[in-house]
Amino acid sequence: MNKLVKDALVLTCITLIAGFALGLVYEITKAPIAKAQEEALQNAYKSVFADAASFEEIEGFSSEDATAVVQDAGYSSETIDNCVKALDASGNVLGYVTTVTTSSGYGGEITFSVGITNDGIINGYSITSIAETAGLGMKARDTGDGTFSSQFINRTAEEFVVTKSGAASSNEIDAISAATITSNAMVSGVNACVTYFESMVGGASNE
Repeated sequence: MNKLVKDALVLTCITLIAGFALGLVYEITKAPIAKAQEEALQNAYKSVFADAASFEEIEGFSSEDATAVVQDAGYSSETIDNCVKALDASGNVLGYVTTVTTSSGYGGEITFSVGITNDGIINGYSITSIAETAGLGMKARDTGDGTFSSQFINRTAEEFVVTKSGAASSNEIDAISAATITSNAMVSGVNACVTYFESMVGGASNE
């Protein structure tokens, strides 16, 4: 019986020490991780709005309310995480950068930011988190001429659809070869950003 009590005390001590160590590691790494995440987000903003001198949080923005807007429009797999104003050097609003997470990727959630100018032109998207299949869905991250992402640059903001037979109209996007699920997820995320942008432009946030 004494041995059982002794073993239980030893296990309890080990658990307490391990818990304390994990808590200490978390506190030490929390700030650097948060800083790295913020830097990645700022880089994504700049990537989709190179003309902007700075980015400003929208007063009163609510992720819950923004997500409700896009989900009511049929984008049930999308969450609007954030939206900021893109400002020029004089503080004038050039447009908006919306960050969205879609849960419909082949490998799970994909988070990316989309820049849209005041006159409704998409500047492109920048991915901050993705876990799709290497050589297939991960091609959504590729940039440059002929890539999947290049199809969203300088496009009029509208509801896009994926095609596997070659884009023939302004709202069609060519799918990544053998990665239709990823392609649909990205298009759905962009559409959610367009939907939120359109709802915001007509509202009080466009100041």
